[in-house]
Amino acid sequence: MLTPGYVYILASGFKKLYIGMTSDLEGRVWQHKHGINCAFTEQYNIKQLVYFERYDDIRDAIAREKQLKRWSRVKKVGLIVAVNPAWKDLSEAWGKPTEPFDGKLREPERFV
Repeated sequence: MLTPGYVYILASGFKKLYIGMTSDLEGRVWQHKHGINCAFTEQYNIKQLVYFERYDDIRDAIAREKQLKRWSRVKKVGLIVAVNPAWKDLSEAWGKPTEPFDGKLREPERFV
């Protein structure tokens, strides 16, 4: 059985970037936000999840992380802006209660 993996990008308020890879995205982002096992992100206050990709095989996530780390800053920013132009923290609602489904379909939320 394959282990899934995630590649993610965190940003600070000043747009300092950190690229990482994990098999537990929610747990790893929690660690970053609480300063556990992440000296670089703690030092630069990098706590906003602005981008992530999921892979069925963690080996693909590892390869993608290596690829993204070789990219220029301009190319990384372009990747983020393409899916999250407002640089919204994609993890801000994690752990909060959700509304029960009322049976009505709505348009998907846009990052604005």
